[in-house]
Amino acid sequence: MSAVLVCILALGLTSPAAPDAGSQRGEVLSGPLQGEPHTLLSSDLSERSAGLSGQTCTALPAAESSLRNNTHPFTFKVQTLGSLSLAWVGDGSGVLLVLTTFQVPLLMMRFGQSSLYRSEDYGKTFKDVTSLINHTFIQTEFGIAVSPDHSGKVILTGDVSEIGGFRLFRSQDFGLTFVSTDLPFEPLIQMLYNPGDCNTLLTLSVMLELWLSEDFGATWRNIHDSVCLVRWGPKNNIYFTTNYNGSCKDKGMLELWKTADYGRSFQTIATRVYSFVLGGRFVFASIMTGTGTERMIHVSVDGGEVWNMAQLPTVNHEQFYSILSANQDMIFMHVDDPGDSGVGTIYVSDDRGTVFSKSLERHLYTTTGSETDFTAITSLRGVYMTSALAEDGAVETVITFDQGARWQTLRRPQNSHCDTKTSTNRPNRCRLHIHASYSTTMKMNVPMLPLSQPNAVGLILAHGSVGDAESALSPDVYVSDDGGYSWLLALRGPHHYAILDSGGLLVAVEHTTFPVNQIKFSTDEGQCWHTYNFTSDPLHFSGMDSEPGSRSMNVSLWGYRSDFSKWVVITIDFRKLLTRDCTEGDYVHWLAHSADPSGSNDGCVLGYKETFLRLRKDSVCWNGRGYGVTKKLSPCLCTPDDYHCDFGYYRPENSSDCVEQEELKGRPLEFCLNGTTEQLQTSGYRKIPGDQCEGGFQPDRKETDLRKMCTSNALYPNSLTENGSPNAAVIVMVVITILLTSAVAGVWLVKKYVCGGRFLVHRYSVMREHVEANKIEGVDDVDTHYMETGKAQYNEDSDQDLLE
Repeated sequence: MSAVLVCILALGLTSPAAPDAGSQRGEVLSGPLQGEPHTLLSSDLSERSAGLSGQTCTALPAAESSLRNNTHPFTFKVQTLGSLSLAWVGDGSGVLLVLTTFQVPLLMMRFGQSSLYRSEDYGKTFKDVTSLINHTFIQTEFGIAVSPDHSGKVILTGDVSEIGGFRLFRSQDFGLTFVSTDLPFEPLIQMLYNPGDCNTLLTLSVMLELWLSEDFGATWRNIHDSVCLVRWGPKNNIYFTTNYNGSCKDKGMLELWKTADYGRSFQTIATRVYSFVLGGRFVFASIMTGTGTERMIHVSVDGGEVWNMAQLPTVNHEQFYSILSANQDMIFMHVDDPGDSGVGTIYVSDDRGTVFSKSLERHLYTTTGSETDFTAITSLRGVYMTSALAEDGAVETVITFDQGARWQTLRRPQNSHCDTKTSTNRPNRCRLHIHASYSTTMKMNVPMLPLSQPNAVGLILAHGSVGDAESALSPDVYVSDDGGYSWLLALRGPHHYAILDSGGLLVAVEHTTFPVNQIKFSTDEGQCWHTYNFTSDPLHFSGMDSEPGSRSMNVSLWGYRSDFSKWVVITIDFRKLLTRDCTEGDYVHWLAHSADPSGSNDGCVLGYKETFLRLRKDSVCWNGRGYGVTKKLSPCLCTPDDYHCDFGYYRPENSSDCVEQEELKGRPLEFCLNGTTEQLQTSGYRKIPGDQCEGGFQPDRKETDLRKMCTSNALYPNSLTENGSPNAAVIVMVVITILLTSAVAGVWLVKKYVCGGRFLVHRYSVMREHVEANKIEGVDDVDTHYMETGKAQYNEDSDQDLLE
């Protein structure tokens, strides 16, 4: 995932902050609002506010005047009937581009207009720079394409179809100037930057042609036709699926191709492909098996040269796979249960992505394979949250602190109370439930997903409710400061929130259908909240934005006035609120994952302890943009906690022991690896990938090569079965023996036929791939480029979504 974040606010008639606006906007006033009255009352900033835990919170000195002098309103000259896109350009540059788009269908044509604004001071002031793009209409689906390398490259795709096509507006100086280039095709998706060289661009045309530019869009060439899905890989590799019959809806009959020289030569690396995705150092492909409708995940760790069949259940056309998370070490894979159950099983892989074991059963997922509550907590390693369906049908949030080895329910916050009905009828359900994507799909009042940042150690903000998940109509905001072990009720009701100054400052705005004029902020990780009335003319709030990375001290509030005529942004700079820079005395040593300080293994997770230097809660100071996380590592002895259950084993609920799966008892544990069948002899434990423990608990585990060939459906589409055939193996041995009488022919045939599935790769190959990990800025996530639909998918790693 790119380190540059492009935010798009759908601030139109469907704005959640003003559901009734559609009926009122017929009375739009013409002309811009002239300035903005900004008189603040003496009570704008609360002097004292009681924390929800009962503590008294002291006011910040001179906070009111500081914020009043650093609140910057701006009214745009465009009406609110369209959409508004925001894009931060660079890192710490302060440059924010805003693109407003208004379009309506007119008979067989579309009429639209766009305006472009640019800010150099983090959104405090804007300049109308629409003339730089010749007042060209920019379609909403293309938006603003910003390079991920912080170099200041920006691309806008203009629609000039009334004079014959589409035009690029390209900037290499943070949007200060633009150069226009006419395109020789009609684009289907936004321009895709090569992460390793942002001068190189990819896109698909509406005719499904794959186009490439090596000079930042100045010239283009068509490198392939009939392309369904394309992604950049590491080292300039391009992966794409193709079907020569021209239909991308013919799932299961696609071919997966790769080029390492920008389309001058190609290699077919898989056939009968249903979908594919890149994640971590892995290439995944969902491949049709046999002659039926079943398919199986295949995994490659060398860019598609050699494929292994993942040891996972096959799925049919009514089921799906979804890669929940993939990093350099391992994979979280959801496998949908048969039937329309809405649940499935999470499996975790070994470091090869081949041998999987059960991690969590009854994992909640929408039946369309699009939304799940699975969330990677980026503020502490090894932590993931999701929702599961309990045996009694209740939805509950579970969390793992060791990359899926063990899951547990969340602790109930001490300063919260259960629903009366829940505590009376089902006291065991008096637990905290965190709401994420699944809850939004269920139309719950959840305006934001759980939020964490790598530079805000241990901090999580999330919406939740105590009691049954389905009973919460208006969830509250909860905060965890230790990576999810404990939680605090921070704000009543749903809010929009953001993390600033690497966790030193939290801000929030109430999510309501009424106009708002108040922002809340906390300098102690959500224990105490102060309020500030940022305007005397309340705003119909539509969204909140700050520079990606949570290092900024500026936050922008977007919306419109009661007359619904113009977009308004109010940017608040909190820098002057924190009157001094943090010093060494403002930080304290904090041991992560600490539950029992008296124990020798306290804090040992994934093989080592982490002690962080962390800001004291009572320190009101500025971390600064240059703040970096400081930590000390200490190795630990191995214990059973450092192991996943091995292939064929699982941990029963509330148990730390790995036991054999009933359906595999008495059966040999065999899997296909690099073209040969391997037999696993295990006591039930497999070390968690990336775990660095030493000595201690070392269970027996052995993989034996059975000298029996096995091959992948990715390369043998017509004649493969899941297991190798003994008769076929005998025939191959006889043939090889005969051919060895001829030295030259024998050597050639041995290399070609006995290498366990490699020979078709060599036949297809016209180049050599440099194998390198596909690490994406340290974030445990899969590649998130745009699909053939031209829109970003939240969970595009689900093969149910890839080719919609």
